Amino acid sequence: MKAVYFLIAIAIVMIFFIVELFNPFLKSIIVSVLLAVATSSATIYLENRFRSRILATSFMTVGLTALFFIPVLYCIFSFANFFNQVDQEILINNLSDMKDFVQESSKDIVFLNDFLNDLTSKIDVGETVQNILSVGAYLGKNSAKFMMDIVMILIFFFFFTLYSSQIAIFIKELLPIKKEDSIILFYESSNVMTVVLYSILITAIFEGFLFGFFLTFFGYDGLLFGVLYGFASLIPVIGGVIMWLPIVIYEASTNSLANAVIIAVYSILVISIIADTFIKPMIIKYINQKVVKTPTSVNELLIFFSIVAGLSTFGFWGMIIGPAMVTFFISIMHLLKKYSDDFKEHVSYD
Repeated sequence: MKAVYFLIAIAIVMIFFIVELFNPFLKSIIVSVLLAVATSSATIYLENRFRSRILATSFMTVGLTALFFIPVLYCIFSFANFFNQVDQEILINNLSDMKDFVQESSKDIVFLNDFLNDLTSKIDVGETVQNILSVGAYLGKNSAKFMMDIVMILIFFFFFTLYSSQIAIFIKELLPIKKEDSIILFYESSNVMTVVLYSILITAIFEGFLFGFFLTFFGYDGLLFGVLYGFASLIPVIGGVIMWLPIVIYEASTNSLANAVIIAVYSILVISIIADTFIKPMIIKYINQKVVKTPTSVNELLIFFSIVAGLSTFGFWGMIIGPAMVTFFISIMHLLKKYSDDFKEHVSYD
């Protein structure tokens, strides 16, 4: 048995055990690596300004903390305060009145009478209120887990960014491809990750601002609901609905039907249709053409759909993992075609 085969077998076995060893942190490691790649150009710029790699890395880590960790903390404390102030009896009375209103109104709509009566008869107002209040505990539990993920991601991000040059050189030397091809592979991935990160941040802030600012006119905490909508907007299809539908139901249950209709129409037309469907792909295109030094060859619509697919498959951090997988696959296919063409030319020459 040749030594090279023995070493390959040992390497495969060790890779398996290393993956098992770091399995609890695998998603955090992948996300932190992709974030380090996406912010590499900004880190290099800061390093040139500060003339210190560790200072530039620290600055980028603090920046990511401000973008993810602080908003989550604010939402947790705001929700805890909100659910502590909810009067369960008033909420039950409001929902009971709304249920009675629907049942009375259905009498005038003959073709919907049976359907609405059947639907409302299955609704237990007391149980519904308990479910609403239990959302607070659910959000608290999942927010704590989400915050732990962010802490691990920030730790890994700091070290991957600090030693990114050494790691990149090591990986390039290991890859059995030409040096210029490995550079192209990493450069394309870096460009797409930059486009994805910046477009996600800008659209989340933009849509969150549209929603939060609008709700301030109805007496809500615009900052809280803006931050929440920014995170919710990352969830495909139903992200926005998760935010505005409960508010619409609450407004309708407190005899503010006009407010409920206005909020619903604004959320659907202005945010879901205009901002999310039309403006978001335009933002991705603008960043690709103006912000990234060398525009990526990957179509902006493909990037957009890979974000949606990533969120559907991998959850919140899929917004970064999805585009990375698609970009890496496309880059591999381009390199495969190049090597295939070179092989054909070599065979025909022989």
